[in-house]
Amino acid sequence: MGEFVDRANVLDSTARLPCVRQHLTINGRFLTQNLTGVQRYAREIVSALDTLLQDERWRASLTAKIIVPSAGVNCLDLRSVGVQPTLGRVGGPVWTQCVLPLLSRGVLLSLGNIGPVLSSNHIICIHDLNTYLAPESYSTAFRIYYRTILPILAKRAARVVTVSNFSAQMLDEFKLCPLDKVTVIPNGHEHIERWRPERSPYASSLPNRRPFVFVLGSRAWHKNVRILFEIAKELDALGLDLLVAGAPNRYFSPVEQSVASNVHMLGFVTDDDLAALYQNAFCFAFPSLTEGFGLPALEAMALGCPVIVSGCASLPEVCGDAALYADPKSPRAWLDQIKRLCADPDLALTLRADGRRQAARFSWKKSAQLYLNLIMSLFPPPRA
Repeated sequence: MGEFVDRANVLDSTARLPCVRQHLTINGRFLTQNLTGVQRYAREIVSALDTLLQDERWRASLTAKIIVPSAGVNCLDLRSVGVQPTLGRVGGPVWTQCVLPLLSRGVLLSLGNIGPVLSSNHIICIHDLNTYLAPESYSTAFRIYYRTILPILAKRAARVVTVSNFSAQMLDEFKLCPLDKVTVIPNGHEHIERWRPERSPYASSLPNRRPFVFVLGSRAWHKNVRILFEIAKELDALGLDLLVAGAPNRYFSPVEQSVASNVHMLGFVTDDDLAALYQNAFCFAFPSLTEGFGLPALEAMALGCPVIVSGCASLPEVCGDAALYADPKSPRAWLDQIKRLCADPDLALTLRADGRRQAARFSWKKSAQLYLNLIMSLFPPPRA
């Protein structure tokens, strides 16, 4: 499988703590947004940074604060990172471009794709280039905004972070950023340890219902859920239902779907619901055409669910040898892999064990340490 590579050659930050206290500002716009993979990443990285900064070695050398529109206040339990709300409830592009830069000190960290273009001492995490790779998934206004602002941010930022080698290659291929300016800092898995499936209303019903293939994804075109609808009748003949979770996103163009009788649309589900669904599923199917990382596949593996994913984009990096792969353009390929699992119970057991081991390789704590290293590299070196 492909290994995640730190392309910035960042030194261990503990070897070069500054003599004077330095400042980190975190763009807290993500705290006012609906929780998707990007917001999950930002929340977990900030929480892990907060834990690292509780170490005495850091308290005298680095102070951190997160600036948020007032609507996002108190959304995270932070002890070392201060929270600075702004007046009013202004948010969105105006807040990001006009308010945030005026309040920032030191290094600015933006974890959710977008940050202020006027900030130069800026670390920006660009998760994917899906507006380039799958423009059909997005509204015209959203697509134009991202394709206008991302190249500017990538050029002006001091460092660019992304979440997989695949996304790093796309940044280079579309000429937003050369590889030597990109650091790959992947997602982690530990957040699933806080999920409590027993609190989900699904917990009591799922073990007693018909076996099901679980799918998580919006109706965005690149999520490719429609390919599984094409084999719904064949799954029915195998004794399997198809449970599809995920609410539509207002930025995504809708995909028309025809739903068979064994397809059940669950809509929005909570984290506790996700845990119950992953743990009780016959398998998790993730047929995306492109992903910056593919966090649902990692979550499924961490919870011991057999995983079938597309063999493209970042997914082979994330899943390694712990998943089955299918062509995202071939319904028959997905049916064949599901049939393999039906015919071979030992394969499912192997995938469950291998998936847990694979997921353990990805840690929010390790990723937060990489961010801390990167942040410290932007401060002046300590005086001799």
